[in-house]
Parts: sequence; C-alpha cells; structure tokens
Amino acid sequence: MTHTTERTPIREMGVMFVKFTAFSIGAGIIELISFTLLNEGTHLNYWLSYTIALVLSVVYNFTINRRYTFRSVNNIPVAMSLVLLFYCAFAPYSIWLTDRLTDGSLFGIGSGWNEYLVLIVVMVQNLVLEFLWWRFVVFKKSINTRPRRTS
Repeated sequence: MTHTTERTPIREMGVMFVKFTAFSIGAGIIELISFTLLNEGTHLNYWLSYTIALVLSVVYNFTINRRYTFRSVNNIPVAMSLVLLFYCAFAPYSIWLTDRLTDGSLFGIGSGWNEYLVLIVVMVQNLVLEFLWWRFVVFKKSINTRPRRTS
C-alpha cells in the first residue's frame, strides 16, 4: 500500500474551513470588542455599532485568510470588490435581522432579544456564508498561488 500526502478536495476544503474558522474567531473577537466599546461606550444605535465593528472584522479577516487559509496572490482590489459584493447583500440582511431581533430602533419592530446573543447568531451565519463565498467566488481560481517559504 502506498501512502500519499495529497489531500482530497473534500479534505482540503475541510482543512481550509478549520483554518478559516480559527482566523475568523480572531475577527469575531475584534468585532465583539469593537462592538462592545461602541455600544456601551458611545451609546450609538445597535445597528451603527454593529456596522462599524463588522467592517473592522472583515478587513482583518480578509487580510489574514487571504494569506494563510487560501494562500492567494490574486488581485487585491478585485478580491475586495467581491467581498464588498457579498456584504452588499449580507450587511443589509444582518442589520435588518439584528434590529428586528433586538430593540427595533431602526425599523420600529423589535423582539427584545439580548444584543450580544443576536450578535453571536449573526456572526455564525456570517462565518458559514462568508467561507462559502470566499472559497467558491473570491479565491476560486487563486487558491494556493502564494509560494511556500523554503528555509
């Protein structure tokens, strides 16, 4: 029996998802801390605090995952444009959902859920959808194009 170190496409995607999740936890921490500082320290509306925190976490997440998870050297403006396209759909949805589930200060109908519980629910949705978008759209043809360091 021969032993191969080649990864199957399913296994490779699993490894990518684990890396993506690990780095996204860092982005989630950035989002949670910045949201907390804005929400508690400035008393901005939930949706505005959420939006600013989301932008900060996306910039970090894109930078780190592009380099270490997808190992891509694709065109940064093109890749960021595709990420922006994702958030043109996800951000309005998540802002509506967070407003609807929390106090309703933006659209007038809220359910009164805890703001931090809603933030975590939206972050989990974002994790899964963002990974799929980045894997199959943003970095589809440029995965593993960054040369490995040889020491």
